[in-house]
Amino acid sequence: MTQAPRILSIAGSDSSGGAGIQADIKTITLLGGYAMTAITAITAQNTRGVTDVQALSAQMVAAQIDACIGDIGVDAVKIGMLGSPEIAAVVADRLEGLGVPIVFDPVMVSTAGAVLADEATIAAFERLMDIACLTTPNFDELAVLGGDEALVARGIAYIAKGGDAPGDVVEDRLVLPGQAPVLWTAPRIDTRHTHGTGCTLSSAVATFLGQGAPLVEAIEDARDFVRAALLAAPGFGEGFGPMGHHAVR
Repeated sequence: MTQAPRILSIAGSDSSGGAGIQADIKTITLLGGYAMTAITAITAQNTRGVTDVQALSAQMVAAQIDACIGDIGVDAVKIGMLGSPEIAAVVADRLEGLGVPIVFDPVMVSTAGAVLADEATIAAFERLMDIACLTTPNFDELAVLGGDEALVARGIAYIAKGGDAPGDVVEDRLVLPGQAPVLWTAPRIDTRHTHGTGCTLSSAVATFLGQGAPLVEAIEDARDFVRAALLAAPGFGEGFGPMGHHAVR
């Protein structure tokens, strides 16, 4: 039997199941990985928005990471919502020099518009971008991080996601230091059920990397998975509903 890649998700919990740790577990499992978690924050949320957030202590987040890596081991890591600058710092401490692919989704605002990272936490993202083999900002997050010019100058490998940009065609752009950008385009899927797209993409990329896929191939397959899940959305909720991870074959 081929061993499943061990994928650690470091992210917040979404009580409604559409994003965060819950979306990561679904994605990793459906793609053949073994999902482990280090929960950074607990959120009360649904498709209409986030009503409460409680970040865990940095010590507790570190303890979860240590428990997973120290016993089961890890083949790739996905980082999502962090919750505080202290958590961001301890995650960087634990992952620096780990020697496995790390995918960083710099979560700042939820799909429904709730702020999930303050200025101090965003400032702490810099170490994590340096550690990660891929950072996955959306249209607005890329601007907050300084835009293309700033990330290119720092030698950050990133994919600029186009799902939140205007237009009928979605363009995702992979930028790697010293290389020509790689572009993917596809017609926009007309749906309000987009909750958890960023979480799903980043955890899918991490899973494929954990299986040994090259980066470009991992991104291509992750994009296909996200689009299939969007098309299979079950229609739950009155706002930005969850995708249909369970229905993707």
